[in-house]
Formats: sequence, structure tokens, C-alpha cells
Amino acid sequence: MTRRGGPAPVTEPGRPHLIYLAIGFPPAAKSCAYRMRETANQFIAQGWDVTVVTILEESWEREYGLDHTLSEAVDPRTSIVELPLVREDLETDIRRFTEKRALQPTQWALRERESHLKHFPEPVFGGWREELERAVVDIHRERPADLLVASCAPYVNLAAAWKLWETHKVPYAIDFRDGWSVDVIGGGEAFEHDSVSGRWESKVLGDAIGIWCVNDPIADFYRDRYPELAHRVHVVRNGFDKDSLPPVTSVPREDEGLVFGYLGSVNFKPVFLETVLNAWRAARERDPLVARSRFEIRGHIGAGASREANKHMDLIRAAEPDGVTFGGPVPKAEVAATYNSWDALVLMLVGGRFVTSGKVYEFMASGLPVLSAHESDHDASAMLEGHPLWTGAGGLDEEFLTEAFCTAARMAVEADDAQRRAARDHAARFARDAVMEPAVRQLIEARHDGERSGRADARAESVQA
Repeated sequence: MTRRGGPAPVTEPGRPHLIYLAIGFPPAAKSCAYRMRETANQFIAQGWDVTVVTILEESWEREYGLDHTLSEAVDPRTSIVELPLVREDLETDIRRFTEKRALQPTQWALRERESHLKHFPEPVFGGWREELERAVVDIHRERPADLLVASCAPYVNLAAAWKLWETHKVPYAIDFRDGWSVDVIGGGEAFEHDSVSGRWESKVLGDAIGIWCVNDPIADFYRDRYPELAHRVHVVRNGFDKDSLPPVTSVPREDEGLVFGYLGSVNFKPVFLETVLNAWRAARERDPLVARSRFEIRGHIGAGASREANKHMDLIRAAEPDGVTFGGPVPKAEVAATYNSWDALVLMLVGGRFVTSGKVYEFMASGLPVLSAHESDHDASAMLEGHPLWTGAGGLDEEFLTEAFCTAARMAVEADDAQRRAARDHAARFARDAVMEPAVRQLIEARHDGERSGRADARAESVQA
């Protein structure tokens, strides 16, 4: 266990202590890092000491990599514990492969998944269970915790939360984000109540003092699945960071063409990207302004050995004659400048009504036109409804997307500063601190209510005795 950041001891007498299971905390170049950072900062701002539990930086280098600019806004009083956990399946150095892995990679991968499932019903992370459980118990013994918050995924964090409750009765809350038993992409149930995963979820949620979900459809799913816990299920949406926004300016570049941009992980199927690129090509043939424009894709494409070496990259390279480029990931410190270099945004998202995506808030707040490339019945549509510079959502129909590119181009050159400010005002309520501050406050109050209830129960038992 490696510790960095703030001190382990009490910084001020009487400050309560939070253990925060946040695998993906900065500087991990993960979309969840923004939410995790704000959660930790809000607890500290509201008078708590925070110990974050995550994994070694070297482990993140195997996946999407690191972004140290993400760490710049982490409260320096945060204590960060890094566990020596890695995803062996993402190892790319063949010199470290066993003979069986080198000669039978498919069989090795199957056995690797099976070995994780022996510990916890999660095929990639289940084997981390014992290390996580040991870590939270050791931290609690070093400095007693008053609350534990587990951010999922990975869902094996639930086992560690339960372990500390089982052994030391430390109250806990679950930040499910996208949920576990809900299939956010396909919709409906991901596993049944009486499955191994279902029994774990039911057991852990039963004693949680709070359950956070990122949107109303997911929260409603959990309220229906566990009606006795409905009052503990809360919608805590993602949001945008104010330092990621470009200035509100209108600089039409009709003569030289526009720049359309996408920022985010390219985690959709190649056929999805191919449809969007086909629509872009058709729009260039249809509209002279789009024909003079470029389409820049930024973000992470693939992880581990497939990072920037997959079918998605083949499609992008093939579209280079159509003005399509790939610029790689964008460090957090450069996000605002990146948006400022674009004239319109292309929101490419998978899933439907159970998916929002953190990027939709940033896109909404940018003050730029937003073209939706996702299903019509998508939670992002609910967020964008009423946005003055939105093209609307018509699914992944190529003709709709073609016309949407043309519409977004016209919006880019015709929108004035007032319309851009109105677009930003539409998103203002989703500033990340405005979302997270009341959520953390409510969770702290729930913990205090539970503490008071426990004392009352103890007094009642004493009187009866």
C-alpha cells in the first residue's frame, strides 16, 4: 500500500474521516476522475478528512494512460492510498507473458476471467477483492473511519464496503453511477435477483445509507427493483467543470470553413463511427460550407494493446481526404482551449434512455452548436431539450445526420452572443460543484441521522434491559 497526498493522521481535532473507494481517481485519464475529484473536494470543504483508495499510476498507464493536470485541482489535504493492483489482461510486454499465455492467448484469457469470478462475480476485477478488503480494514485501524463511499465500477468495491461494515459497522454509501443490475446499453435487467451478482447487490444495498445514480431512468430502475430502499436512491448527475468552458464569443469563419469537434472516448462499435463519417461525407457534398470544413476527433481510442490500433483508427485514416483528423487525448488543462478552437460539436453516444454521458453537460455548457449522433430515446436528449443550439436527435439515420451537419454549420455562423449565452445558461444548473455540494451534504446528514437513530435504539435497549 503506497500513500501520497495529504497526511494519514487527523488534520484538525474532531474532523470526521471518509474512506473513499475511488478506482479511477486522478491522475487516471478516466471520465470518472472528474466526479471522483469533486466528491473528495466537497467532503473536505464540508469539514471531513478524506482517504482515497485507488491503484498505482503504473496500472493506469496500461489502460487509457495518465493526465497529471487532473490532479492540479485535487485538494492537497486529500490522502491517497495506491494499491498494487493491475489488469494482467492489458499487459503488452510479451517478455512478461507466461508460456501458456504466449502460446494459447484465448485460453489464457478465459482462465483469467474464471480466476476472478472465484473471488467476486466480476470477470476482470473480482480477484482484487481481498486486497481491497484488507486495505479498508487497515486504513480504518490506522485512523477510524466515520463513513465509506464506494464508487462503482469496478463493482468489487462493494465487497470492500461490506467488509468494513461487517467487521467494524462503518456506515457506507454506494455511488453506482451507471448501476450494476441495469443493462444501460441494451436496457432492462443485466442479471436476476437470485444470481450470484444479484445476491451480492441486494445484500450490500440493503444496509447502504445512500445510493447514487447518474440519471432518473437508472434511479427509477433501482427504486422499482428495491422498493423498500427507494427513499435512499438519489439522482446525482455528472456535470461540467467551469474551467473547461471556452469564452462566450461568436467568431464566424464562413469563408475559411468551420471546425466540427468530438471530445470523448471512442467506445462505440466501428459501424457507429462509420455511419457518422458517411453522413459527414454526404454533408460535404451537399453543403459548400461543410465542404470547406474539418471534423476533428479527440480522446481515447482503445485501451492496452489496442490503443489507437483498431478498426476505428482505420476508419478515421480512410476519412482523412474528407477533412477528418484524430488529435489524440486532451489533457484536462487544455479542454477549454480545445473547445475554443471548434465551431460545432458532434455528440456521439451509445445506449438509450439509461445513458447520459458526462460529456453532454460539457457540450451543453460550451455555448457551441451540438449535433446529436445517438438514439432519439436517450437521456442526453432529455438534457438537451430546450437548448437553443441543438440540432435535435433523430437516431443513427444517415440522412438525418447528414442534414444535422448542415444545420449545425448554419447555427455556427448565424448564432449571436446572446444565443450562445442562452445555451450556456441552459446548462448552468449542471455545474459540477452545484451538483455535488448538496449531494455530499445530504449524505453527511443521512450518516448523522443514522448515528442518532443508533443511539436512540441503544438507549431503548438499555431501558428494556
